[in-house]
Amino acid sequence: MAQGYVKASELPQVIPVFPLPGSILLARGQLPLNVFEPRYLNMVDDAMAGDRMIGLIQPVGPAGLRPPLTRVGCAGRITSFAETSDGRYLITLTGVCRFAVATEMQVRTPYRQARVDFLPYEADLRAPDPAEDFDREPFLSALAPYLAGRGMDIDWDTARAAPQEALINSLAMALPFDPPEKQALLEALTLTEREAALTALLRIEAVAPDDDEPGPAMQ
Repeated sequence: MAQGYVKASELPQVIPVFPLPGSILLARGQLPLNVFEPRYLNMVDDAMAGDRMIGLIQPVGPAGLRPPLTRVGCAGRITSFAETSDGRYLITLTGVCRFAVATEMQVRTPYRQARVDFLPYEADLRAPDPAEDFDREPFLSALAPYLAGRGMDIDWDTARAAPQEALINSLAMALPFDPPEKQALLEALTLTEREAALTALLRIEAVAPDDDEPGPAMQ
């Protein structure tokens, strides 16, 4: 189970890292991935043969074969795996704990690996009390015009009933913010800080929406 870790010291010190711009993973969040590059197929093979752990992290700057990495990413465990007829892997990463990159390793594998420090984010391993709530109406009031301006929609009954962590983290992961904004949401130390940052982003971008094409209803 992805929730089986209790202490940061129980997590691996060196993990494979998957640089992916515009995508973040948060503890207990689920991120579906379509893996097709040979080096990342190899990474998934190795992870499946071991602890199933992969670190998702954003690169810095323009895309390339080996772009610099941001300072903070999130480790996830492969909790769903399927192989397509054309050789792609369809996996789901379930977030375990954020990490700070200590150093990137010199390795022979085609994919990158890093020595990481989970201790600053050890609190990720403890799920919040689902009975705890927050003042969600101001948040939902900021969310509504943001979605409307992009032709997007959600199940509002579900949004009103969802636990705070599930609501805030799923939207932080799914909404199409730019990579720096995504990184700021990832690095927010607490759930309360992430909710405040997300609310501010929603209000700013509702006033000045970008040129993204309208999206479908979110699941």
